[in-house]
Amino acid sequence: MFKYKVSVTTGRQEFAETINGIYLTLVGTESSSDRTLLDKSVVDHFARGTVVSVDISVKKLLGDIVLVKVEKEKILFNDHWYCKCISVTTPSGDSFEFPCYRWIADEKEVILRDRKDQLPQDDDMKDYRRKELESRQLLFRWKEWRSGFPMSIDANSSNELPLDVQFEREKSVDFSSNYIKAIKNLGLNKFMGMTFFQSSWKDIADFEKIFMKIKNPVSDGTVPKNRVDPRTSEYVMQNWNKDYFFGYQFLNGCNPVMIRKCMNLPDKFAVTQEMVEGSLDRGLTLQEELKAGNIYIADYEILEGVQANASDPDTKQYVAAPFCLMYKNSQNEILPIAIQLSRQTTLGVGNTVFLPSDNQYDWMLAKMWVKYADYSVHQLVTHLLRTHLISEVFAIAMYRQLVAVHPVFKLLIPHVRFTIAINAAAREKLICKSGLFDKANGVGGNGIVEVIQKAMKTLTYKSLCFPEAMKARGVDNKEDLPNYYYRDDGMMVWEAVKSFVSDVVRIYYSSDETVQEDEEIQAFVHDVSFSGMKNCPESCEFPNSLKTREQLVEYLTVVIFTASAQHAAVNFGQYDWFAWIPNCPCTMRKPPPTQKGQVDMNYIMESLPDRGRSSWHLGAVWALSQFQDEELYLGVYPDMHFTEQPLIEATKTFRKKLAEVNNIIKRRNEKLKLPYWYLSPNRIPNSVAI
Repeated sequence: MFKYKVSVTTGRQEFAETINGIYLTLVGTESSSDRTLLDKSVVDHFARGTVVSVDISVKKLLGDIVLVKVEKEKILFNDHWYCKCISVTTPSGDSFEFPCYRWIADEKEVILRDRKDQLPQDDDMKDYRRKELESRQLLFRWKEWRSGFPMSIDANSSNELPLDVQFEREKSVDFSSNYIKAIKNLGLNKFMGMTFFQSSWKDIADFEKIFMKIKNPVSDGTVPKNRVDPRTSEYVMQNWNKDYFFGYQFLNGCNPVMIRKCMNLPDKFAVTQEMVEGSLDRGLTLQEELKAGNIYIADYEILEGVQANASDPDTKQYVAAPFCLMYKNSQNEILPIAIQLSRQTTLGVGNTVFLPSDNQYDWMLAKMWVKYADYSVHQLVTHLLRTHLISEVFAIAMYRQLVAVHPVFKLLIPHVRFTIAINAAAREKLICKSGLFDKANGVGGNGIVEVIQKAMKTLTYKSLCFPEAMKARGVDNKEDLPNYYYRDDGMMVWEAVKSFVSDVVRIYYSSDETVQEDEEIQAFVHDVSFSGMKNCPESCEFPNSLKTREQLVEYLTVVIFTASAQHAAVNFGQYDWFAWIPNCPCTMRKPPPTQKGQVDMNYIMESLPDRGRSSWHLGAVWALSQFQDEELYLGVYPDMHFTEQPLIEATKTFRKKLAEVNNIIKRRNEKLKLPYWYLSPNRIPNSVAI
């Protein structure tokens, strides 16, 4: 008899253990072992974090071990077991590793391949690859949750998700309880009663009653235990109404993707030279400043005609689609110089261009309307569509088309962690009909669907490529537009990710032909284009095949950057920038002004969110801004999917480059009154998970 030593490692996740029996079959190049029930006599058998070692005896040598077949016994209590990995040592001392990193429930048989990464064209076990993908495609099915949206997972509730993409139990997300907890923690309970819910605040200072100054400030650039840095939110409260700070937020606030260089004024924007000449400090005309590249614009055309939230019949809410013209002055400040809240082409009753020279209340309210539009587009387009929903498409296609031994599966798996689960939870409780999003936001209900449908018509693959996005908006030049930290830090992180992806691709793909011959990669991008993004028009130009290694590198960089850096940049600053409600209203309860001189502070307070919506809003942005207790940050990969030395070295190089970016950002921030840290790699989670 020959003995093979087998070590079975159970994960450390909560409830990872099992009391069920585990059967193993070793498959070698020469022979296979019998189906063997592992000894259950040990009390802590398959307990969390344990390694169980057993001997499997065979009558003849098996050769090199190429597969391990795993089955979990079904008894009356059918628990789930998280198998981390299995290792096998042969009688001659050779060792074989079989990564698992998955939950095993009542599947008839789970096949584990060894740790070697295999492209499909180089794999002798094509039948096993086919069976693995067939079983995955039964679990990961496409579904159109709303007409015109990106496709999502076919599951009606979080409990219906495949086990491997569900939240671990200690990280389960319940938006309702999280918001209520946040409201309680922030001391907002007293504002949530029906007596106060629909009543207005008396004046701007009243908002301090629900503005929580978070203590324990960040001091050393490491991830803070308290989750938020109070300096930004307090700075916002103190400076929100200053024009320079209004403009600054278009560069480095929570939605730093709307500003674009303006070379020609839109037809529907009725601004003239005479209106803005007092704001131009170089002695040039508006046309000359446009030509010189000193004029920028934020255009919220996507909100034109969108229905306002009508979920509360007792409170009328409104939506506008403003233009905001901005000027880079001689001190390199970005200043608003003209705001138009309607889309009419001529001035007159119903259409007014508001200016900094107007009375303080007219100008204050006009800026509030712009920030309300900006907040709405941020939540639904910049954040929901362009990080959450897009990342889910990539995740589903990955599970459907790439087997576990494919190197690209191993590359991407940390960057889809919990993404499908968080989106399923959002569809259940947050953005569904009468969901929590409707409690505070003016663009809710049917408006959510309208905005996403519009955004899908103009979404392009190239706009997900960070350098291309900067060029398309005319903001890529540092000399033209300094102090744009989102752009500068984003470029550094993009290049670090791209370099890492290039190293991985170069290791496995020797030529462009190798990419073309990889049927799983081709199926992956085809599934994204023709299934996941099928509601995009052809002009979106999502690739349906990849011809070169360069194209593959760019594509995988898009997947990783979108899920990690882009999401971090537009998510974790929500409390910082949105908590002071006058700076960023979540709704407006009076229609936008159409004439000047008719607005006073009372009108403004009756326009801004009432007490109840303010409280729900603050609880929401607090809850959504939290890092998780066991967060995994960019480049931190505790699961050893890649075990071969070239990949280990590539990962080390990646981490080194990220550390260099961290240091550059830290040194820069030390000189700033208001530090920008959202794209510091040690603050970028690997995946969209909140």
